[in-house]
Parts: sequence; C-alpha cells; structure tokens
Amino acid sequence: MAKDIINRVTNSKLVTIDLEDYYPEGKRIVVDIKDWLFEELILKEKEFRAHVIEHDWTQYQDSFVALTCSSDAIIPSWAYILISTNLAGIAKKIVVGNVLGLETSIFQDIINNLDVTEYQDKPVIIKGCATKQISETTYVQLVSKLTPIARTIMYGEACSTVPLFKRKK
Repeated sequence: MAKDIINRVTNSKLVTIDLEDYYPEGKRIVVDIKDWLFEELILKEKEFRAHVIEHDWTQYQDSFVALTCSSDAIIPSWAYILISTNLAGIAKKIVVGNVLGLETSIFQDIINNLDVTEYQDKPVIIKGCATKQISETTYVQLVSKLTPIARTIMYGEACSTVPLFKRKK
C-alpha cells in the first residue's frame, strides 16, 4: 500500500513575501548631465540653464528618473535641484544617483507603506532569486520592518531557506 505524499510546505503556516510582487511598473531612466558640461567637466551656469530649458522633459512622463553625472565633474547641488523642478509632476520619482539607488528609493517608499500585520507571530520567508533588480538594502529594510512582529524570518525558497531571525521566547 503506497503512502500519500504530503506537501508539508503547502500545509505549513509559512508566509512568503516576494518583493517582485510589489515592483512598480514604469521605465527607469538615467539622465546623465555630463554632456551638458563644458568639456564634460565644468558646469557653466548660463549654458547649463540653456540645456535645462531646451531639454524635452515630456519624455520622462510616468518614469522613474535617476540624475547623475558620469564624468569626474564637481556638480553643485542646485544643478540637480534645478533639473528636478522640470521633472516634478512628470516623473513618478526622481533621485540623484544610479539605477540601483533609484530602485532602493522606490522600494523604501513601498516598504514604509507596507502593512505587515498579516505577518504577526508567523514564520516568514523572504523570497530570493529575484529576476528584477532589487537591492540588498531593500531586503535589509524589509527585515528591519518584520523583525519586531514575525516569529521567524528566512530568506530563499520554501524548499531551501537560510534562517535569518528567530524571536526569543
């Protein structure tokens, strides 16, 4: 007589969080201002302001935008702030930095607004192996939010997890 195979993972109280489920749609665009600089190194205010005025900002509609300068130029803070005044109301989010910093900032907002009450006193698995770019900082922020409420926190897949946290009794 054959025994029925019981899927203990399916029958367990484990709760899985997949950050990709929260990944917001929208283009991620890097705006590199090096070409707006004299010899890609010196910001001349008059010319820089002209580039800002002439630039087609509508192309960033509903996008997530990272402002950067890939040359070794020293960029004054007001330059990025000036650009952001043109993107305000057009882009979904604007940061100074690279795409990874942009993704981290996007997810910081998501995690800050995440209702974690359903994870109270439960064993939680934070799904790994994401196909989208999710920073390690994002996972750290999520664990920080879950630690006060979850019974246990693991990382990976239900069949192969790495224990991260277990509340002391």
